[in-house]
Amino acid sequence: MADGSAIEWTDATWNPVTGCTKITAGCDNCYASRFSERFRGVPGHPFESGFDLTLRSERLEQPLAWRRSRMIFVNSMSDLFHKQVPTAFVDQVFDTMERADWHVFQVLTKRSSLMRDYLLRRYAEHSAPAHIWFGVSVEEAAARSRIDHLRQAPAAVRFLSLEPLIGAVGEMDLGGIHWVIAGGESGPGARPMHIDWAREVRNECARQAVPFFFKQWGGPRPKSGGRELDGREWNEMPVSAAA
Repeated sequence: MADGSAIEWTDATWNPVTGCTKITAGCDNCYASRFSERFRGVPGHPFESGFDLTLRSERLEQPLAWRRSRMIFVNSMSDLFHKQVPTAFVDQVFDTMERADWHVFQVLTKRSSLMRDYLLRRYAEHSAPAHIWFGVSVEEAAARSRIDHLRQAPAAVRFLSLEPLIGAVGEMDLGGIHWVIAGGESGPGARPMHIDWAREVRNECARQAVPFFFKQWGGPRPKSGGRELDGREWNEMPVSAAA
């Protein structure tokens, strides 16, 4: 767990699982994979096994020790809804999030149907607690079906992460969506984000009254292109975060 994060839309990260496998074009230049694989084979290093999927049971209760409230990005180095993560382990992660209700947890996945199905089982009688936010990655138009999966989930706060934005997303129905993040890819071989793609997302958010957060243009490094879109920064947050 890292108290402090370079990710502009969160305060801290918590990784009870690390490692993943690539499933879409948005995964091609995964920063977490690139970082982890640098340490494969280094004895005693947390990423000695590189980006192999690893359950970190010793981290399950870390947020309970943090008494000051934070916004916590869950599994920045993995995907909680990877098929190889046992349901019983996911249950334990949720048990901790529910107990640590002074934090805001931000759960993000590309495996949107698996997250939806899990939430429908766990919260069959009511929505998930409002301090646990659920999001899906949508990197291009081909991934828009994840928005429908998210909308079907019993969540109080739903968000989209359009990062890395590698193509136009097109018209989006943002009904039931409470926040949209957009950003370009960074790192070696970063694919450029066209300004019209970013503008289209921003304009769609404005039309449907959904808060919009522009994270970065990307490039060789995350900060290479800055954060301004059409002369200003966009740092809007869900209403529940501003309360």
